[in-house]
Amino acid sequence: MTYRALRAAGFQGRIHLPGEERYELERLPWNRAFAPRPDVVAEATGPEDVRAAVEVASTRELPVSVQSTGHGTVSSAEGGLMLRTSGMARVAVDPSWRTATAGPGALWSDVIAAAAPYGLAPLSGTPWVGVTGYTLGGGAGWLSRAYGLAADSVVRADVVTADGEPLTIGPDEHPDLFWALRGGGGNFAVVTALTFRLYPVERVYAGMTLHPVERAADTLAAYRAWAPDEPDESNTAVLVMRLPDGGRALGVRAVCLASAEKARRLLAPLLDAAGEPVGGGMAELSFEEAGTAIAGPPSPPMAVSQHFDLVEDLPDDLVGTLLGSGARAVEVRHWGGAMARPGADAGPAGHRDVPFSVITMGERVDLKGHATGGTFLNFLTDPSRTASAYTAEDHARLAQVKKTWDPDRVLRPGHAILPG
Repeated sequence: MTYRALRAAGFQGRIHLPGEERYELERLPWNRAFAPRPDVVAEATGPEDVRAAVEVASTRELPVSVQSTGHGTVSSAEGGLMLRTSGMARVAVDPSWRTATAGPGALWSDVIAAAAPYGLAPLSGTPWVGVTGYTLGGGAGWLSRAYGLAADSVVRADVVTADGEPLTIGPDEHPDLFWALRGGGGNFAVVTALTFRLYPVERVYAGMTLHPVERAADTLAAYRAWAPDEPDESNTAVLVMRLPDGGRALGVRAVCLASAEKARRLLAPLLDAAGEPVGGGMAELSFEEAGTAIAGPPSPPMAVSQHFDLVEDLPDDLVGTLLGSGARAVEVRHWGGAMARPGADAGPAGHRDVPFSVITMGERVDLKGHATGGTFLNFLTDPSRTASAYTAEDHARLAQVKKTWDPDRVLRPGHAILPG
């Protein structure tokens, strides 16, 4: 019945039902820890398909989930309509305004490649992650200490509302919806295009060096002392990773908007504490090259158990807990910079004034009272903690926006915000 209703509404893309081979492929997210089983998967070819799918779902009381790469999928989507937007991947760059417009299927690699000929770059993270999901979740990337969160760079969005109405929204057009969209996830409307600022970045000093894990405690202590004076042009993290042979290695990762000589001087306290590298490296690269150098080639789908916390400091007992854990990987990242200085019109994303995040992969580590309780939506895989990605005031405001624009909860992303 849903198939016929979609076709009658003018849906042009492919439609897949349970039991079909293609359904089993298209329903799966990148993170295989989750296995959505919607009633129907519909692959949109353009905004009109999005409108048709949302109208049908609303009429038939089917909850809608949206999936492109599936990196942010954290729900079962059971009993609903999954709208796949991977085919809507168009990217257009306007160099005179230093903006890019991307469809909901575009990857950051698509935008980076389109912007590079003009000496511009987006506030991207991992190149093979989708633009829209990343941005709606806040978007903390390689350039965010210099220029802020990706969500704050959005200047306009084309959307389809929960009742199937296409709208263009911005600071002066439905400002409540525009505010909520920039960090509130996919709760309020389905994006069919995002327009966001680009920044004059051609080359960076970037990469990751590998060191003996025995230097990890000293390096994290050095990081604790060095980070308060880290300039906005620098974006860094310290990692401890389990190797294929069962051993562990220390990693220092950096992206610096500086010449190689200046960046090496800046990073010297960290790299001196880490000791002589045993692998990896850093170099002056194009922004496009840097993304590949840091993230590597696209990772195949896998089951990922990831835990994210924010902490105010890195005391010795916390460092000892992290290094003594059985986690497959630990990343300590310094935040702050422009992320902590949002404009008056910024969206609801993030606890912007907390200096450090801790991500653990595999085993969850008890941070023994060091965690603030706050989180960040892009890194959160536990939907029961969604409210912790916001201040109490912003979460209450988001609930009111949900009540205004989708009181019947037609749109149901995994990180749900209920109508206030």
